[in-house]
Amino acid sequence: MSADVARRIALAAQGFADPRPASAPGRRHLQKVLSRIRLLQLDSVNVAVRAHYMPLFSRLGAYAPSLVDDAAWSHSARKPRLLVEYWAHEASLVPVEDWPLLHSGAKRPGWWRNYTVVAERSPRLVDDILAVVKELGPVGAGAIERALAGGGPRAKDHWGWNWSEVKKVCEYLFGEGVLTTGSRRGFERLYDLSERVLPPEVLARRASVSAEEGSRELVARAATALGVATEPDLRDYYRLQPQRSRQAVAELVEAGVLEPVEVQGWGVPAYRHVEARAPRRITGRALLCPFDPLIWERARTERIFDFFYRIEIYVPAPKRVHGYYVFPFLLDGELVGRVDLKADRAAGVLRVQAAHSEPTADVGRVAVELAAELRHMADWLGLDDVEVVPRGDLAPALKVAVTGP
Repeated sequence: MSADVARRIALAAQGFADPRPASAPGRRHLQKVLSRIRLLQLDSVNVAVRAHYMPLFSRLGAYAPSLVDDAAWSHSARKPRLLVEYWAHEASLVPVEDWPLLHSGAKRPGWWRNYTVVAERSPRLVDDILAVVKELGPVGAGAIERALAGGGPRAKDHWGWNWSEVKKVCEYLFGEGVLTTGSRRGFERLYDLSERVLPPEVLARRASVSAEEGSRELVARAATALGVATEPDLRDYYRLQPQRSRQAVAELVEAGVLEPVEVQGWGVPAYRHVEARAPRRITGRALLCPFDPLIWERARTERIFDFFYRIEIYVPAPKRVHGYYVFPFLLDGELVGRVDLKADRAAGVLRVQAAHSEPTADVGRVAVELAAELRHMADWLGLDDVEVVPRGDLAPALKVAVTGP
């Protein structure tokens, strides 16, 4: 197939071939998006908007963030919990029914297993933490430390946290599936016993699903989300073990779920999900956060869109090319520009700190469409205005489109 067909298949698989809802998006729209992309990546950066909220806005337009909050961190008979936290691509919200698959042995060993030695060295601490969570949960690690009267001050070390023993054991138990996130306070994870959060049938399936079955189901889900992909693309979606992923791909090809294809210009074998569709054209616009599943695998993004993209958060400011927290702009199926965004909540402004166009883009049209999408995003975030800093080749035209000549 041509590279253009592959691109349209990938966009349709991610939900970008469908128009945004005419009415306010609800739970049904959330479920439709989740049936495609399968997960929402979590990230602590809040310079513009939390990463797990943005992919829904990109596909649905303005919606109430409580739609995600209720699906992930609350439960009632009328609205059962739809999502649970676990390590998928990275830290993610995944459908509750996918939780056993991620514990099947299909995934690469998690970093939290480095804390096994802490748990094994302090079995009493493990028991005490579980007792506190059972009594107080959902509860944060700091509150657990205070309840145990054993937590000292937390020291910061360059880019990360020097976690206390309690936090390390909590993360170990989270990784093992003994604990999960019962709720969140702001962005603080509040731990609870998995048996109090997940349905009994989901917990029971964890004991029965094999690594082989888990790998097949996760690769099939990745193929649904990607449409057409290489084996490493499929593997990366859930960070699977290489040998498990390769075996699962072969079995899904034999079962007729995946079809081997050759994509012009890719230079590597690819696989198309047999139900993936190739619309004749893609229209519409969307801003994409750095952790959107359409673009999070940077090599795939460059292969499909001819768009070189790197996150520059950890790059010193003088060495940044496009900005601190850059959103690619999707217009009619092409990545045509990128904007470094900051939500200045105190000033009530969505600030474009830099704006760059792609070499072949129609700058005038991109500026007009991008300005409209930025206004839509500002309204969604409860901000009053959009301001454009004069940085980047797209900034002059974008400023005029935002404010007028």
